[in-house]
Amino acid sequence: MVSNDGRVNPVDATTPRIGLLVGDGIGHEIVPAAQRTVDAAMSAVGAPEVQWVELPVGYDAIAEHGDPLPASTLDALDGLDAWVLGPHDSAGYPAQFRGRLTPGGTIRKRFDLFANIRPAKAFAGVYATAPEMDLVIVRENTEGFYADRNMFTGSGEFMPTPDVAMAVGVVTRRACERIAHTAFRLAQGRRRRVTVVHKANVLSLTTGLFRDVCVEVGAQYPDVEIRTEHVDAMAAHLVRRGADFDVVVTENMFGDILSDLSGELAGSLGLAASLNSSETRAMAQAAHGAAPDIAGRNRANPTALMLSAAMLLDWMSERRTDAVLGLAADRIRLGVTGTLAAGVATADLGGLASTAEFTETVGARILRR
Repeated sequence: MVSNDGRVNPVDATTPRIGLLVGDGIGHEIVPAAQRTVDAAMSAVGAPEVQWVELPVGYDAIAEHGDPLPASTLDALDGLDAWVLGPHDSAGYPAQFRGRLTPGGTIRKRFDLFANIRPAKAFAGVYATAPEMDLVIVRENTEGFYADRNMFTGSGEFMPTPDVAMAVGVVTRRACERIAHTAFRLAQGRRRRVTVVHKANVLSLTTGLFRDVCVEVGAQYPDVEIRTEHVDAMAAHLVRRGADFDVVVTENMFGDILSDLSGELAGSLGLAASLNSSETRAMAQAAHGAAPDIAGRNRANPTALMLSAAMLLDWMSERRTDAVLGLAADRIRLGVTGTLAAGVATADLGGLASTAEFTETVGARILRR
C-alpha cells in the first residue's frame, strides 16, 4: 500500500507489487476487470497475492490533486518495477493540461520504457480479416518523429513562421541496438524470423540507420532469419499475407501505425495487448483509447488489458526468475481464449456480454482449469 507521504510501504520480497492506475473513460471498468483476472490467475497457480498499489491519474487526479499526473504518483512508481495503466482522455482535460505530455507519455519518458511490444493474434470465435495472423510488432518507443519523445526539453515540432510547420526526427545507434536485441531475443522464443521495417529509400539517413543497425545486431543471432521491408510495402503485405510474419521491428511512428493495422486485421483493437518496458521497468497498457462515449455503460471490452496484464506477468516472471508468474500469465491467456472460443464476447465483437459478464466468465475459466 501507499503511505500518506506517497511512499510505497515495504512488503515481503516474494510478494508481487503492481501499480494500478485506472485512468479515464472505460479505464474505470477495464482496469478492475484486469485486476480481478490477475488475482484469479495467481490464486489458481498457488502464487502469492498481488499487492496492488492504487495511484491516481487522469481526471480523478485532477479533481484530487489539481494535476493529471501528480508528483506523488510518479514518486510511488519509483518504488515499483511493474504497473498497469488504464487509458487516458488527455484531449478532454482542461486547457492548461493539453499542451504537455500525456500521463502515459510522461511515464514512458521518465522510466525510459524504450520497447513497446504489441502482439496481433487472431482468436477462435472472433471474426478476423487475417484469421491465421500471429505476429508481434516490436516498436522503438523513445525516438523517431514523435514530438513528445525526441527532444530533451520542449517539442520536436515548431513553426518558424505562421505558415510553416517543421518536425525533428531522431534516430540513434544506441536506441536501434537495444530495440533490435529485444526483437531478436523475442524471435528466438517464437518462429525465429524478424522483419526490419524502414523507409530508407526516402529517409535514407534516419530509417537507413535504423535498418542497418538492426541488420548488424541480427548477425549476432545466426539462428534467426532476417528480412527487410519498406513500410508502405509492409502495410500491403500485412493485408495480403499477414500470417507469414513473426516478429516485426520498426521505429516509433511506423510501429504505431502497423500495430493498429495488425490489431484490426487480427480481429479488433479491443483485443490488442501492449507492453512498454525497459530493462528494469514495465507497464501494461492496452493499445486502444479511453472510449468516453461508452464509459460507465458496462459495455467495454477488457480483453486487451487482460492480455496486457498477462504480458506484464511474463515480464516479471523472467526478471524475477519466478516461473509461477509465467504460469499465471498462461492461465489468463487460456481463460480469455476459451471464453472467446465459446462465443462469449462484448458488443464490439458482435457479442452480448457486458464487461462484468465477460470478466466473470474469464475468471471462472481460469479457476477451473
